[in-house]
Amino acid sequence: EQLVDSGGGLVKAGGSLRLSCAFPGRSISTYAMGWFRQAPGKGRQFAAAISRSGAYTFYADPLKDRFTISRDNFKNTMYLQMNSLTPEDTAVYYCAARNATLETAYYTTANTYYYWGQGTQVTVSS
Repeated sequence: EQLVDSGGGLVKAGGSLRLSCAFPGRSISTYAMGWFRQAPGKGRQFAAAISRSGAYTFYADPLKDRFTISRDNFKNTMYLQMNSLTPEDTAVYYCAARNATLETAYYTTANTYYYWGQGTQVTVSS
């Protein structure tokens, strides 16, 4: 089973994009979720995480003033709003999910997640 992430594309520096992540056939309300990204030639890096209800979020330090993670459990979708994009944000972005017993829990380490999207390419031109 796989998440479906979408919303990537080509944008000029300073622009914005909103990524979406859905989990077909499942209710996301029982999952803590997150976004990771992988730039060319680099490993997969944590971007943002969100608890089951959406009440708790956490960001990689360089991103916290520009990126916003959110979720709509009724629409069964998670989002990543990305503003003031720079060429350094160019990467494949992956959404991830894992079961979470605690409603307050969020996770920042890739290998703790069970389910992954196929990735969506974000390219920021200068």
